[in-house]
Amino acid sequence: MTQTRRLTGGLIDRQRPLNFEFDGRKYTGFQGDTLASALLANGVQLMGRSFKYHRPRGPFTSGSEEPNAIVELREGARKEPNTRATTIELYDDLIAKSQNRWPSLGFDMMAVNDLFSNFLTAGFYYKTFMWPAAFWEKLYEPIIRRAAGLGSASLEADPDCYDKGFLHCDLLVIGGGPAGLVAALVVGRAGLDVILADEDFLIGGRLNQERFSIDDQAGSEFATSTFEELASLPNVKIMTRTTVIGAFDHGIYGMVERVADHMKVPADGQPRQRL
Repeated sequence: MTQTRRLTGGLIDRQRPLNFEFDGRKYTGFQGDTLASALLANGVQLMGRSFKYHRPRGPFTSGSEEPNAIVELREGARKEPNTRATTIELYDDLIAKSQNRWPSLGFDMMAVNDLFSNFLTAGFYYKTFMWPAAFWEKLYEPIIRRAAGLGSASLEADPDCYDKGFLHCDLLVIGGGPAGLVAALVVGRAGLDVILADEDFLIGGRLNQERFSIDDQAGSEFATSTFEELASLPNVKIMTRTTVIGAFDHGIYGMVERVADHMKVPADGQPRQRL
């Protein structure tokens, strides 16, 4: 399909096209795309349905805060539901499907709920489906969950392996945006041990989207040059695709590193994720 909405410029690599599939239809994107950006470039705006009323929804944000463009990723034992299209790093032969619709995303029968939205208020089912009591578990609840649910998990055994590890540092920097990059650079130059963790696959945060310049460099160029200097320092560890999930007692932080989530299948002996 012709990418009618693809803008010029950007941070994608147009020399590396990638084929992917969404709801059974094949598309082409580029290295550096997310699933959401590749779909938008191909003219696909409808990516999901709202939770209860099944109203049509497309991307609302560009990151992990995305509430609408939530899809199922992969197939079979590796199927992963409830994944944000705005955070899925595009790879070759990626397969994704929309959720929370029947029989299709474009024609969702459950959209009839929208016609009765004035009656389907919050918690209406707890007041409406009370009698007879025996019907709740066997009839009412399955129907409600099917109508208002999200993705479905695979019931097959997970074929991938997962790892855990422990790291120590003088300074943990959470987020590789402008503040995080500068903080890591200052402390790294001072010789202290630094870990810079960012959930994205591209360091820079808002610097990759802004048009202002820093030290006569575009924001993305400043992010790249700072990243290269940090990577050259032996006392700095940069962890992309890594989400900090919690802060605990005694200066302990939990992180999930998505080691191979940007691949169709992890390499032999490679964990899919590391805690």
